Amino acid sequence: MALINDPKTLAATSSARWNVLADCVLEGGKLSADEALAVLHSDDDELLGLLAAAYRVRRAAHGNRVHLNLLVNAKSGRCGEDCGYCSQSRGSKAQINKYPLLDDDELLAGAREATERGAGTYCIVTAGRGPLETELVRIEETVRRIKREYRLRVCVSPGLLTPEQAKRLKAAGVNRINHNLNTSERFYQKICTTHSYQDRVNTLQAVRAAGMEICCGGIVGMGEADEDVVELALRLAEFEVDALPVNFWLPIKGTTLAEETVPRPLDPRYCLKVLAMFRLTNPKTVLRMAAGREVHLGPLQPLGLYVADSMFVGDYLTTKGQPPKDDYAMIEALAFEVVEEGAEKEP
Repeated sequence: MALINDPKTLAATSSARWNVLADCVLEGGKLSADEALAVLHSDDDELLGLLAAAYRVRRAAHGNRVHLNLLVNAKSGRCGEDCGYCSQSRGSKAQINKYPLLDDDELLAGAREATERGAGTYCIVTAGRGPLETELVRIEETVRRIKREYRLRVCVSPGLLTPEQAKRLKAAGVNRINHNLNTSERFYQKICTTHSYQDRVNTLQAVRAAGMEICCGGIVGMGEADEDVVELALRLAEFEVDALPVNFWLPIKGTTLAEETVPRPLDPRYCLKVLAMFRLTNPKTVLRMAAGREVHLGPLQPLGLYVADSMFVGDYLTTKGQPPKDDYAMIEALAFEVVEEGAEKEP
């Protein structure tokens, strides 16, 4: 594959420069770490050429489709893990709602809302290291009900999983498990000490072995280096993840990381470069611009959809998203198409 810093490439116009990478990706090539880093380090005046190249890759694999997802915080707070970025972790003093696992009717109401908003995937997230047995049983039962009543794909984010737990969720009808690596292996110890990066990798391996799709991404802006962002992107490419959420860190008052870390400035142009880099390194995955897009991309959000092909419609775990009508208006203005990706109802 031709390196982005090849003399001939460097001499080309910015559009041609990034099209070299797009051409190679479309032909089945893979970006090197240096090439991915060059995307993040590119000048702002190259941004439109970079986005145009990344859009070529997006369009080849995903057309102009947009996947919508609705997320429910099914169990909030009181987590025993010490993830410094999280408002639900044990060290957090953030003012959030704390409650045990929602009952079946509440989770079914969320599935109904997902359907009404045009979301194809319903994401059920629970705080904690991993599911308790009683919680796992209830999730299994609820997923079966959802599958009987709605044409939705179900994604569950339950924390760390054993191979046996993964098999049970698969048998219950779960389509996809979300479990983010969040950052590079090198930087991971800076954001969490109660479990390891390898623990998360083990969960991903259990999910894949059980036959479910993997949703795995990260958070950008926690104090990591650009090299860490690149390492994450390339690791996710190795896993061939099915969905990849890119979150832009929102320092929540009261969380450990927000109190101890000076936030890295995340201007919208850098965020677009991040999305372009994840697209070029993971061309076939469903790429989601997730939490923080409203704040850090701001008025440039529509440009993000020329690279990403997925987003949440509605709120996140403990932070608010923009009104769904604004998301629909953005998609319509781009002349993009919302995908109805739900599975058929089961008998």
